[in-house]
Amino acid sequence: MSDIDEETFDIAVIGGGVVGCAVLRAFTLAGASSVLLERGADILSGASKGNSAILHTGFDAPPDSLELRCIREGYKEYLQIHEKLNLPLVKSSALMVAWTNEQTRALPGIVEKAHANGVTNVTQISLDELRRREPNLSPAAKGAVHIPGESFIDPWSTPLAYVHQALANGAKVYTLCEVQGGEFNNNHWKLKTNKGTFKSRTVINCAGNFGDRVEAINRPSPFQIIPRKGQLLVYDKPAADLFNSIILSVPGKRTKGVLVFRSVFGNVLVGPTAEDQEDREQAEVTETVLLDLKTRGELIIPDLAGQNIIATFAALRPATQFSEYQIEAIPDRCWITVGGIRSTGLTSSLGIAKYVLRLYEEEFGKLSPLKQISWTLVPNLAEHLPRPFQQPSAGEVVCFCEMVTRKEIEDTFSSLLPPGDISGLKRRTRCSMGRCQGYYCGHKVARLVQGCLQVPLPLTELS
Repeated sequence: MSDIDEETFDIAVIGGGVVGCAVLRAFTLAGASSVLLERGADILSGASKGNSAILHTGFDAPPDSLELRCIREGYKEYLQIHEKLNLPLVKSSALMVAWTNEQTRALPGIVEKAHANGVTNVTQISLDELRRREPNLSPAAKGAVHIPGESFIDPWSTPLAYVHQALANGAKVYTLCEVQGGEFNNNHWKLKTNKGTFKSRTVINCAGNFGDRVEAINRPSPFQIIPRKGQLLVYDKPAADLFNSIILSVPGKRTKGVLVFRSVFGNVLVGPTAEDQEDREQAEVTETVLLDLKTRGELIIPDLAGQNIIATFAALRPATQFSEYQIEAIPDRCWITVGGIRSTGLTSSLGIAKYVLRLYEEEFGKLSPLKQISWTLVPNLAEHLPRPFQQPSAGEVVCFCEMVTRKEIEDTFSSLLPPGDISGLKRRTRCSMGRCQGYYCGHKVARLVQGCLQVPLPLTELS
């Protein structure tokens, strides 16, 4: 298999999840020639496609941890750059609600931990204040902690914006490109893929649920990925009127618990669960778990019982046997490991990228940042901001549930990174993701994208 490019890159990032996308952006803007290699047909083909889209303050992160450091830096940078990339931010705040006496006794400790983590505006509030803020919350609630800084963002456009900016500033991205092995000689890597061999001076492993397997290219992996499945319910948009804040659970030892929260797309989600499994690719929903989620959601907000569930899904998080992020530079092998990034990855991704860039410059030498940076805008998908269909020149609407126009769909194929499969198209436009789940528009969308995707739709979709 020949070299796919004569160029020797400074950096090869393996994995196109949100962390890989942020790392690609950081190194590109820092002046490194960079390439991203993704085994899926599109970015976010793995763990990142199913994240909860909450921008975390880090109030409940492990104190003095690398995770906390990356969350805080990522949160800060997102606030600085999101408008330059046309990314939304909904400052909703959050309430961590206690439902038992034991959980109520834990609330002062949660406030104390938040303050120790530098999030000093977190407070315990009275039951009267809780009911004023959330009148539709179950009367069984016993107390709450208020976290003003928690917000929610677009889970899919955010990493896409990072990749777009990287591409506009000189990076390269290869999808359907699985790294199958590698050779390290003379301080250079030759990464063997199904698309040829890529040469790079340094490799950064951001492979998510396959992080330990990719790590084995360089060394026996010091961590093991144990995929953790999270199942979720998606409610139709009228359910969003039932509450104002992100409703959090008092966390247990393994998980943050079940949440009730809105999305920037106007829906309400209940979940996720936390179920360890062996399969790294398939995350199936199960009826008994979904019914339990429905019950738990209605115990939190009883009026959810009268709302329509329009979708269910499950996603996998790359948990390891360790509670801390697994980030390490191996200088003598020109390799940086970024593993075990779990539910806080969307928020911390920019912070992780900064941390990895600092590691690189400490171990491998300083880079020369770009003198002029191109800023690229992604289309807005958020419900609370103007959408293309509202413009006089919008043209034909193809998906009426999500009000997606034909032009929006067509424009994705002339963008810096066109969608590689139908899932990538949905994440870029919201088409077929509304209450009918593509029942009415799916055939028309399939016809529009025929011949445009790297992974063609099945013939049944076109017949």
